[in-house]
Amino acid sequence: MSDTSIDAVHPRFAKNTMFYNKGFRIALVQMTVGMDKSKNVAQAVKEIHKAKEGGAHIVALPECFNSPYGTKYFNEYAEEVPCGETSLALSKAAAEAQVFVVGGTVPERFGNKLYNTCTVWDNKGTLIAQHRKVHLFDIDIPNKITFKESEVLSPGDKLTVFEFNGAKIGLGICYDLRFAEMAHIMAKEGCGLLIYPGAFNMTTGPKHWELLGRGRATDQQLWVALVSPARDTTAGYVAWGHSTLVDPWGEVVAKLDEKPGTLIYDIDLSIVEEVRSSIPIRLQRRTDIYDTVRKN
Repeated sequence: MSDTSIDAVHPRFAKNTMFYNKGFRIALVQMTVGMDKSKNVAQAVKEIHKAKEGGAHIVALPECFNSPYGTKYFNEYAEEVPCGETSLALSKAAAEAQVFVVGGTVPERFGNKLYNTCTVWDNKGTLIAQHRKVHLFDIDIPNKITFKESEVLSPGDKLTVFEFNGAKIGLGICYDLRFAEMAHIMAKEGCGLLIYPGAFNMTTGPKHWELLGRGRATDQQLWVALVSPARDTTAGYVAWGHSTLVDPWGEVVAKLDEKPGTLIYDIDLSIVEEVRSSIPIRLQRRTDIYDTVRKN
């Protein structure tokens, strides 16, 4: 029996309905992550199938869903993409459930480097995108938390966009959420949804998790999905939880608490068009004075 229940299901559309290129049903899986990699992966696979039963077309997993989050664990749990244990399991689950899977993140081994990497699998089990965390989580809040991913991980050097049913979707990982320029470029390239697997902690989570999600949704006029692990107070790094979905108006339309659960909601992409035509900031930007450009 899964430890995750479907806690939030938007009733607007019938089960398994695909509403063409105007939207789709997404599932954000907020699962408990333990020390046993195989059990973590097996749990994720169960949740993918369960989300399919709830009518999901895209299933998104949280950051470090197969590994405890911590620099001392990354080397031990790291594996190659796409041939590692976790990649093979996600590929098979996506094909069997016939859904797209945004595979949260895993510690990826590539040569002599480690990355914090999100994989995306289509409904045939093919790897169609791979995002390596661009901005590493190096912070020092006195008497609260000190964490330096750069002690172990290398940063990615590319922005990542993939397509689902004609819709463009951008990827970021946790700390990437704080960098509006990255979101702006993905929006500029046509994204109507940004997905951020993340694991904000008990200091930054209550202060900034929802705030930043709403900020990116509002300033880029698109949907934002934040996918966290469930909170485990016995872990060395305690996640905030509260997986959240924000619409292009900046409104939180659904969210979970800190416990295990799955949020399922219908993404209506026509709202993106509605907001952008109502408040046409893209046409009003003063690119003669400032601009944001992609370098790769």
